[in-house]
Amino acid sequence: MRVCAEELSSVNDAISQALASRDALAGVKGALGKNLALAARALAASAELTSVNWALQAAIRDRDMVDHQFAASEEQKRASHRAAFHDTLTGLPNRALFNDRLEHGCEQAQRHGGSLAVLFVDLDSFKIINDTHGHAAGDSVLQAIAQRLRENSRGEDTVSRLGGDEFLYLLAEIRDETIIGMIADKIIRVIQEPCTFTLRDAEIQLSVGASIGISIFPKNGTTVETLIKSADAAMYRAKHAGSGYAFAH
Repeated sequence: MRVCAEELSSVNDAISQALASRDALAGVKGALGKNLALAARALAASAELTSVNWALQAAIRDRDMVDHQFAASEEQKRASHRAAFHDTLTGLPNRALFNDRLEHGCEQAQRHGGSLAVLFVDLDSFKIINDTHGHAAGDSVLQAIAQRLRENSRGEDTVSRLGGDEFLYLLAEIRDETIIGMIADKIIRVIQEPCTFTLRDAEIQLSVGASIGISIFPKNGTTVETLIKSADAAMYRAKHAGSGYAFAH
């Protein structure tokens, strides 16, 4: 296009010169012929440029579509990953993710001579809520308790729903049993706070207690299975004794 413009400018100069000469008509006719030829070339170049612009626009649309599809694919992967490792009701990590983090925590503690604790949390008399008010009420209670546990945990800890009315709590970098006991007491108090929600257009309040079993790495086990099993056994002792929480032997 730039070449055509320069050539057209040259032709216009020739026309001006031809008009100033005695043989103006012949010069004008020659210049006019060149001008028409250049005009045709300019039109052809313009059409080609338009075609290129359309192609570029199509390429941009295709790229936008690819980017959109990639973003949708990545979002689907994230959703699938979350569904695979999180509880659908409460949004807490599930057993698979908890096991993975506990295994990693054991490896780190073993490598650096540290310690950690596993708390097995079981709600007391939760079945009564389901039997009396229905599973919708029970789900609401579980969601409220899960949110409280999440809000009262440290960033390096993991709160997980094991299933039903059972939760697992991983305390990282804690070896003092007194502090662990204080944390267990706090968890029990947090769980016991009334849950208020609307059920069949009526506002109701429900409260549940909790029993907690505690195992400590490496004192009560050095693997995921033994630590959870030890904490589970301690939880049953706490429930039967009505003590709130108990440490594994």
